[in-house]
Amino acid sequence: MTQAPTRSRTVPHIVTEIPGPRARAHVEMDHRWTSPSLPRAYPIVPVRGDGVVVEDIDGNLFLDMMAGIAVTSTGHSHPDVVRRIQQQAENLLHFSGGDFYLPIYAEACEALARIAPIDGPAKVFLANSGTEAVEAAIKLARHATGRQYVVAFLGAFHGRTFMSMSLTASKAKYHAGFGPLVPGIFHAPYGHVADLRWFDEVLFDKLVPPEEVAAIIVEPIQGEGGYIVPEDGFLQGLRRICDQHGIVLVADEIQSGAGRTGKMWAVDHWDLRPDILLTAKGIASGMPLGAMIAGSELMDRWGPGHHGSTYGGNPLSCAAALETIALLEGGLVENAAARGEQALAGLRPLQERFPSLVRDVRGKGLMIGVEFDSAVHSDRVQWACFQRGLLVLEAGHTVIRMSPALTVGEEEIDTAVRLFAEAVEEIAGRR
Repeated sequence: MTQAPTRSRTVPHIVTEIPGPRARAHVEMDHRWTSPSLPRAYPIVPVRGDGVVVEDIDGNLFLDMMAGIAVTSTGHSHPDVVRRIQQQAENLLHFSGGDFYLPIYAEACEALARIAPIDGPAKVFLANSGTEAVEAAIKLARHATGRQYVVAFLGAFHGRTFMSMSLTASKAKYHAGFGPLVPGIFHAPYGHVADLRWFDEVLFDKLVPPEEVAAIIVEPIQGEGGYIVPEDGFLQGLRRICDQHGIVLVADEIQSGAGRTGKMWAVDHWDLRPDILLTAKGIASGMPLGAMIAGSELMDRWGPGHHGSTYGGNPLSCAAALETIALLEGGLVENAAARGEQALAGLRPLQERFPSLVRDVRGKGLMIGVEFDSAVHSDRVQWACFQRGLLVLEAGHTVIRMSPALTVGEEEIDTAVRLFAEAVEEIAGRR
């Protein structure tokens, strides 16, 4: 067995070709047994992690700037989170919080309600994942309003279960071969204040009366759609439309929340208060947990049996979430803001150096996207980063995201920016 990653070794630290021989052998074995539906990005075969360092099966150390798709918000195996999980595991591994009064379930709900940007008192439903939180939100909105239609946005990604997939509109391949999709969903243009005219001029005028729309679900910053930051005024405009017509506004903060953007929630950048807020990914530092947080008056419109979950809010995930929230409030959100500014300052010169290759550098906090002129070039840059021991991940067709743990340090950001610039320079030289 290889030794655990240590900071005494320079990271990245590459000791084999990439991917190495054991990694290639594992990929071959994996392909024999796992579903081909899994969209593997490149052949990293991780066996352990420490902060923003990942060790692969061949003993190579990688600098992780994707955090398991923005999930390990406190870094890999944060000692405080691990300790909290171990303590809980010694007492109780499972007891369904959906059917009985599991203490730590209510404690996690209380902590989430306290930090949620919801006006007035709030209540929480815990799920296993982001897509389950989305499903719960649409069920609640339809049940509470007695309405049937839902509006999502072009470029949105809300998950892969059936309602969530039907709301998703970031890539056509997510829908291919699965129709007919869930009916009653409309997709609006995203991000520009001028796009808000679509609601009055198209949706409410030609397609459906506003009093039949239950919910508008929006990512405050689009994730899989390419890390798109909306214009100031766009989200506030959605709030006005919802208030005018009694529509439930759902903020999908599954990727953008839990401190990722340098504030606790992305909506905080615009002082927006949604009716329902969804979180998952980084809220439990890698443990499976999703949450739907809603105002108490709205949540109280459904009753026992209207929704539930066997494993949602399991004790280990709740323990991880409680520790994660404590760490976020203890300075990680501020670190995300500072390190995000550092990363953006280091990456933006690439647009000036390679204007025909790098089209945009954007983001807030540690939710950063670099857009390229084509999917071919973004794919090549991602692979060139991998070869250098830097883990990044595409978002959308032509964007590479940087979404490291919120614990990332100044030196680690400098290293990531340098390696990324080297990868871009390599690909620019090949054209």
